[in-house]
Amino acid sequence: GRCNVTNARVTADDFNGPRATVRNVLAAFDAEAAARWFAALGVPLKVEPGGKRFPTTDRAATVLDALLARAAALGVAVRPGRRVLDVERAVATATAVAAHATAAADDDGGEGPEGAPGDGYPLIVVHARGRLAARRVILATGGRSLPRTGSDGGGWAIAARLGHAVTPTFPALVPLLLDGAFWHAGLSGVSHPAELTTVADGRAVDRRAGSLLWTHFGISGPVVLDASRHWLAARRSAADVALRCSVLPGLDARGADGWLVDAARRAGGRPVAAVLADAMPERLARALCRHAAVDAATRTAELTRDARRALAGALGGLALPVVGARGWDYAEVTAGGVPLAEVDPRTMASRRAPGLHLVGEMLDVDGRIGGFNFQ
Repeated sequence: GRCNVTNARVTADDFNGPRATVRNVLAAFDAEAAARWFAALGVPLKVEPGGKRFPTTDRAATVLDALLARAAALGVAVRPGRRVLDVERAVATATAVAAHATAAADDDGGEGPEGAPGDGYPLIVVHARGRLAARRVILATGGRSLPRTGSDGGGWAIAARLGHAVTPTFPALVPLLLDGAFWHAGLSGVSHPAELTTVADGRAVDRRAGSLLWTHFGISGPVVLDASRHWLAARRSAADVALRCSVLPGLDARGADGWLVDAARRAGGRPVAAVLADAMPERLARALCRHAAVDAATRTAELTRDARRALAGALGGLALPVVGARGWDYAEVTAGGVPLAEVDPRTMASRRAPGLHLVGEMLDVDGRIGGFNFQ
């Protein structure tokens, strides 16, 4: 891809998590600091509509190459083939000293760190080929989203053994599946502005607008990815959860009814499908007419009150029969993880294990789509 590394404007309100803590993290390193840092690595960024920032090359490899080059310049040893199994607290015992000796004679033949466990090396990394004493360990193992990248949630077990809590986790920024009996497949590939409202036990818990994409399996697009987290979270705690769609953003069923009344005054002689097609893709307009049992060829001014209200309900409050999410393989981010209260927001240092730091999707915070999760 192209690597949407951050956004032009990033605030605490762009994240699901404790606002005050997120605000402190952003104060320590904000979007402008990120842009300056990438520029210093030879990766200038550009801003696209919606605020997304990408490398000017439009190549994700540019970012990867710059990070690897910077690591090499700092003398960082990248050691693949050493799956990390655990991180243990070091104690100044014969066992710990032996572990340190193992680290010093690592199978690359490289030098181990100076000192010994208990002497400035509070942690030991246990990996597939031995053990490594460490001054600091940064757990950056990701959540469970996109497991083909190696992100399987194993870092949380390590954090838990070191004394951290881990809140329940679930996919976020993930496409949603609709009941196979619904008519979404016939609209596959159609995209348009929409407003989605998540309703839990009769109360609206989330409302957002953006671009919606119909697919063969259900719905996707930026507004769906952002809404998915809230629908999935509501389903975990509410008895009744619904997702309602307005294809006239800003208008509910009542507002859509008024919109149709105005349309009848302006263009009453035109077929209702043609009037709708002025505001949305024609395929969608005809599908909504069928859903409301309204003849698409009916002149707009000749709609009966019941027909108009049925169509208004479909326009401003279409109930989407969501049956689930597409799962970890397609989720762009993970919700849940180690509570932010358990880290120092200035340094991301653990408040439970000296020498340990936790970052990224290890933590119980997730942002909306648009580069916020990278930031």
